[in-house]
Amino acid sequence: MGKAIFLDRDGVIIKEKGYISSLEQVEIFPYAADCLTRLKKAGYILIVITNQSAVARGIISENELERIHSHLLQQLPLDDIYYCPHYPMVPEQKPYGIRCTCRKPETGLISRAVVKHGIDLRGSYMVGDRASDILTGQNAGIKTILLNSGYGLERMESTVYPDFTFADLQEFCDFLLG
Repeated sequence: MGKAIFLDRDGVIIKEKGYISSLEQVEIFPYAADCLTRLKKAGYILIVITNQSAVARGIISENELERIHSHLLQQLPLDDIYYCPHYPMVPEQKPYGIRCTCRKPETGLISRAVVKHGIDLRGSYMVGDRASDILTGQNAGIKTILLNSGYGLERMESTVYPDFTFADLQEFCDFLLG
């Protein structure tokens, strides 16, 4: 069983731009490929875990979202990308307007990755820029990393405390790998 780094997408490996509706809006952070390559060489399984309620809201189709994720898998040394298309606040948008176990801070996406990739959560991390990312990691029992490269501290709830806070993915990689 391997250790993993679970990464949020927006604000962590790509620039936070609100709701992205097409591949042309995706801007990978310039340091992302190098950082992820270093983490991969250090033996980490790299998994993106992302809420994509833009699907439920009708902002992007699942086909376009999958095109974006295929692009990221081609450009970056990621092992997999898991996403939740649901948003319970739009119940009229079937089949997406539901409560589910895959929307962060629930741990359904992490559980799926653990089974598929043989991940040992001991020694694994959840890296994100929002309270929901930190809560997901805490709910899964793994170390949590808050990055300020997206929403970061400015949107953090005062009752949510990450294990570590860094400016961006590069600073986290430097800390973890020396």
